[in-house]
Amino acid sequence: MTELDRRTLLRAGLLAGAGVAGGALLGATGATAASGLSDAAGAMAAPAWRPTGRPLLTHGVQSGDATADSALVWTRADRPGRMLVEVSRRADFRGARRVRGPVLDPTGDFTGKVRLRGLPGGERLHYRVRVESLDRPGLCSAPLTGELTTAPRRHDRRDVRFVWTGDIAGQGWGIAPEFGGMAIFQAMRAARPDFFLCSGDTVYADGPLAESVTLPDGRIWRNLVTPEKTKVAETLAEYRGQFAYNLLDEHLRAFVAEVPQINQWDDHEVTNNWYPGEVLTDARYTERRVDVLAARARQAFDEWLPTPTRGPLYRRLSYGPLLDVFVLDMRTYKDPNDGNTYADPGRGLLGREQREWLVRELTRSRATWKVIAADLPIGLVVPDGPAAQEGVAQGDPGAPAGRELEIAQVLGAAHRAGVTGIVFLTADVHYTAAHHYDPARAAVGDFTPFWEFVSGPAHAGAFGPNALDGTFGPRAVFVNAPPRANTSPAEGFQHFGEVHIDGDSGAFTVHLRDRAGRSLWTTTLP
Repeated sequence: MTELDRRTLLRAGLLAGAGVAGGALLGATGATAASGLSDAAGAMAAPAWRPTGRPLLTHGVQSGDATADSALVWTRADRPGRMLVEVSRRADFRGARRVRGPVLDPTGDFTGKVRLRGLPGGERLHYRVRVESLDRPGLCSAPLTGELTTAPRRHDRRDVRFVWTGDIAGQGWGIAPEFGGMAIFQAMRAARPDFFLCSGDTVYADGPLAESVTLPDGRIWRNLVTPEKTKVAETLAEYRGQFAYNLLDEHLRAFVAEVPQINQWDDHEVTNNWYPGEVLTDARYTERRVDVLAARARQAFDEWLPTPTRGPLYRRLSYGPLLDVFVLDMRTYKDPNDGNTYADPGRGLLGREQREWLVRELTRSRATWKVIAADLPIGLVVPDGPAAQEGVAQGDPGAPAGRELEIAQVLGAAHRAGVTGIVFLTADVHYTAAHHYDPARAAVGDFTPFWEFVSGPAHAGAFGPNALDGTFGPRAVFVNAPPRANTSPAEGFQHFGEVHIDGDSGAFTVHLRDRAGRSLWTTTLP
C-alpha cells in the first residue's frame, strides 16, 4: 500500500472489489450496488479498473482457526486467478511445501482461502501467497508473506499466549492517520501472541463515517472514507466494503499477517442489536428485513475473514492439554429483544442445539482451562431502548429469568459434571473490566465460581460502565471506563486483553491492557 497513492486507490474503488494493477481507468467509481445474495457477480460486472499486467494481491494476507496440524490462509486478488500458497519452517522458504488453492473470482469478491493441512504442531511457520493469472498461466502476482503459529499437540505442555478484543472502527471513528491509525493492533502484534480472538463487532456496517469530527479539545479527527462507509450497509457490495475498509489500516494488516485469528460475529456486522426476524424502523434503511441483511453480511463475513465457511459459527478449538476455546454464536439463534423476563427455557441466545453442544463439549474437555468466547457479557445489563434488553441480564438480581435461564442451565450442567477451569472472555460494552461470579453472592447456587474478563473497544467509541445484574453473583474487581459516552480513540480508553498460560504450572495470567499495551490490571488464576 505504501507504494501506491492511497487517494487513487480509493477513487478507483479498490475497497468495493475493483481491481488495480496498472490498468486503465474506465471512469466509474465505487461498487455496483448488489440487490441480493445471488447478484454477487453483478456487483463485480463493471469494475472501475480493467486489470492488465501482473495480478495484484490487494488487501494483504491473513490466517485463522489454527489447529495442531492445520490453518486457514486468506488473500484477495484484483482479478480472477488461482491462489497458490507455500508453507515452510524457514523464512527463506527453502524446501517449502506448495499448496494449490481455489480460483478467486467475482462470485467471492476475488477473495479466497485454503486450509493448510499436515502442519507440525506448536510451531511458528512462514507462509507465502501468490495468485496466478487464468488468462496467462505462469504469470503470478508478487508474493506476500506471513507467519502463523499452530496449536500445541494434545500432550504438549507448552506456554500459550493470546490476545482478545472487539469493536473495530465504530461510532464514527474510522482510520485517522494523523492520530496513528488503529495503533492498538501494533501493540497486540508486539505481544507476539499465538492467536487473536476477536469477540465480535469485527466491522460497523451500521456506522457511516464523516470526513471529519471535531474533538472536545478542538482538534479535528479526519477519517479515511470510502464510498461504502458513507452510509449504512444494505447491499452485498456495501457489506464487503466494511471488511475491505479495515484492511486499509497498516497496523491491522501487519497484525493479521502474523497472528492467526478466531473471529466471532455480533450485531454490528449487520446492524445494531439485531435479532432474527426483526423488521427495522430505521429510516436510513431501504431494505428493512434483518434476515435479508444478515444473509448478505454473513456472506461478506465468510468471504473477507479467515473463518470456516461450512457449518455453524460456534466451534471448539484445542490448544494442547492446557486450553480449549469454545467459540459461541450469541446472535444467529437469538430470540427477540424484549423485557427478558419470560419463563420459557427453550428461548435464549444460544438455541437448543448450540446449548446442548456447549454442555456436551465442556463435559468432554480435559483441558485445564475452558475459555468460553462470548460475544455478549453474562452479568452486564445492556439495554435496547427503554424497555427491551440486548443481552443476558435484565437488571433483576433475583432468580434466573429470560435468557438467564439458558446460562443457568449451562453453568448448572457443567457444575454437576465436575467441570472446572471455566473462564468467560467478551467485549461488546466498549470498556474493560474483570468480574468474579460466585454462588455465595448469587440468587442461584448451582454453579462453580468463575471469572469473566471484558475488553475493548479496539478502535471505536468508548462507553460505560454498565450496571451489573446480581443473579449470578458478579463482583466488579476492576473497571476502566471513559468519563463520557463515545470517547474517541484519541482520548484513550481503547483496550485489549492478554492471556498467558504457563506450560509448567498451568497458571492462567490475565492482563487488561490499554491502546499502547500498558497493563492496567492483572491477576493469575492458579
